[in-house]
Amino acid sequence: MQKKKLNLSIKILIGLAIGIVVGLFLPAEIANTWIKPFGTLFLNLIKMVVVPLVFASIVVGTCGLNDARALGRLGGKTILYYLCTTALAVTIGLVCANIFPVGRDLAFEMEALSTSEPQSVTDTLLNIVPTNPIDALAKGNMLQVIFFAIALGIGILLCGEKGKPLQDGISSLAEAMYSLTGAIMKLAPFAVFALVCPVVAVNGPKSLLPMLGLILSVYGACIFHAVVVYSATVGGIAHISPARFFKEAAPAMIFAFSSASSAATIPFSMESSERMGVPQSVRSFVLPLGATINMDGTAIYQGVCALFIANAYGVSLTMSQQLTIILTCTLASIGTAGVPGAGAVMLTMVLSSVGLPAEGLAMGMVLGIDRILDMARTCVNITGDIACSVVVAASEKQLESTPNR
Repeated sequence: MQKKKLNLSIKILIGLAIGIVVGLFLPAEIANTWIKPFGTLFLNLIKMVVVPLVFASIVVGTCGLNDARALGRLGGKTILYYLCTTALAVTIGLVCANIFPVGRDLAFEMEALSTSEPQSVTDTLLNIVPTNPIDALAKGNMLQVIFFAIALGIGILLCGEKGKPLQDGISSLAEAMYSLTGAIMKLAPFAVFALVCPVVAVNGPKSLLPMLGLILSVYGACIFHAVVVYSATVGGIAHISPARFFKEAAPAMIFAFSSASSAATIPFSMESSERMGVPQSVRSFVLPLGATINMDGTAIYQGVCALFIANAYGVSLTMSQQLTIILTCTLASIGTAGVPGAGAVMLTMVLSSVGLPAEGLAMGMVLGIDRILDMARTCVNITGDIACSVVVAASEKQLESTPNR
């Protein structure tokens, strides 16, 4: 008989638990000298794939919107809804993290901090457009990389058949990066052990309390976003009561929470939308597209975790830097969903965009509880998909009358 294999999420949680236990008893010097380097190696591997992975996946994601162009208003409304709610989501995450500054008591030391003057909001917006895309790729300027990837994807669409060879080539690159990222993520259980163990060894049990605070902050922001934003859009535009909406969406939400997979939840989302009167022509387009580009829950996670890591290192993020986080998360939502290890990859990208370190102590703590956070953000992601299908159908006057249940 074949032995039942543990999934990666369970292995990561086991690595976290072992790292905490070993760290409580292991001398700090030994942990830093012999264990910490393995965690650093894993994070170097993650950073190695960030730029090509984000670039290729966003180009492919943009090229995949040719159906949206054909569907005209339907596609435009869907994409606009997803991007606006994603921007609201990361803003809510940042506000929550500013009100409840988890991680501030950790006082980790950061080896290198950029001493350059923070950019103004205007400069941040202007610098999104790269004057040299190759330089942006080489330096890992993520906002510029994202902008160039979107622009290139649009250019490929405008070329029609002539752009197909380039699209196929970049699609192959994306598939290769997905496979490479998946292989790297298999090392995550060992990396989490190697990252968390030195944290606990150096800081003792006091370092565990902020992890609970981080979980509560992410879950609180996710609940607030779902209740306030989705209730407002569904009730205000589709005239469906929030109570009914969440009742009909509950099966999909529960499955998404337990499976942490947006793609696997699509059949449940389809059924929920159908029960609320969304026609097949709308839900068959909006929901699969949402599984690709809607990342409201992930955006909340990025905002809270970025502030958590900044607080842990005693760094105060300016309004300009927080705006950069909002822009990065919103633009990145087009192409990074559904990628194995997307949470860790996106967080690394967001941190680099504002000059925060994506290694060691605080990052290890975030990775250690990633599965717990992933359940909440996936649940919010698919709830947003269902809400969008209802709103778009109503705006197109295609929402079918169904009896309240």
